[in-house]
Amino acid sequence: MTLAQDDGSEPGSDDLFAAEYVLGVLDADEREIASRRIDADAAFARLVDAWEAHLSPMAAAYPETEPPIRVKEALDRRLFVAAPRAGLWSSLAFWRGLAAASVAALAIYIAVPYLNPPAEKPRLVASLAADGSDVSYLAVYDAARREVGLSHVSGERAAGKDFELWMIEGKDPPVSMGVIPAGQTAHMTISPSVQEKLAQGAVLAVSVEPAGGSPTGQPTGPVVAAGDLKNV
Repeated sequence: MTLAQDDGSEPGSDDLFAAEYVLGVLDADEREIASRRIDADAAFARLVDAWEAHLSPMAAAYPETEPPIRVKEALDRRLFVAAPRAGLWSSLAFWRGLAAASVAALAIYIAVPYLNPPAEKPRLVASLAADGSDVSYLAVYDAARREVGLSHVSGERAAGKDFELWMIEGKDPPVSMGVIPAGQTAHMTISPSVQEKLAQGAVLAVSVEPAGGSPTGQPTGPVVAAGDLKNV
């Protein structure tokens, strides 16, 4: 059922081998091989753990159900009658082949979303600082949450002033992302247009502005911190 070998496995077979182990469809020899690999191969053991976690919700969705009495009666009629003439439906080879095909189809059906998960949305970080300035922030752009998280490291805003966050992309004019709230941490929701540009790795900058932010839509005070967004 699998190409996995006692001393290794063919490329690409481990994931399916682990899935078959969790599904309980391996024969005794293959199951023994899998058990030994779980003990000796940490990477394979993690695959087994991942499949158990992935498949457990499926099992939980089907509670135990007592079959109707007519099912037992039908089985009794089939099991305790004269042996019928051999044919396709009584062929052991046919049933083995059908079972193997069904298991393979189930494994592929389950494995496809697992082996091809949706691409994770980017998460970028930047250290915002500047020579001659004591203002410093750490910034994290989380595309899934559509926000920039800021951690205030050092530097205080002067009375009557605010820090404002800007996105700078190439030679385009800076785009305001809003006034940075006071405090050690802040979370700033961003617009879809800004989100698209941030995903490409723009520069973030912090300027000193009048209370409430720039009155012109562009930086009016000095830039006291800046940094490139980079992949985590």
